Amino acid sequence: MSKESKIIKTFKLHGTKSGTISISHINEPYGEDSDPVVSIGISLKGDVNEPDWKAHIPYQNLDDLIDGLKEAKEQNQ
Repeated sequence: MSKESKIIKTFKLHGTKSGTISISHINEPYGEDSDPVVSIGISLKGDVNEPDWKAHIPYQNLDDLIDGLKEAKEQNQ
C-alpha cells in the first residue's frame, strides 16, 4: 500500500498538557490509484506521527465538513 503523507498544520489540543491536532495530506491512502484524503489526527501525547485517533476525509467532502464544523461552532456560542 502506497502512502505518502505531508503534515499541513498542527496546533495544541485545548484542555490537554501536550496534546495536538494535526492536519495532513495523504496520497493513495488505500493503495495504488486511491484518491488522496485529508487526515485529521489527535494525539494526547503530542506525537503527530502516531496519533491516538484519526479520520480520513476525502477532498470531495471537505466543503460539507467545513459547513458542519461552522454550524457546530455557531450552536455552541
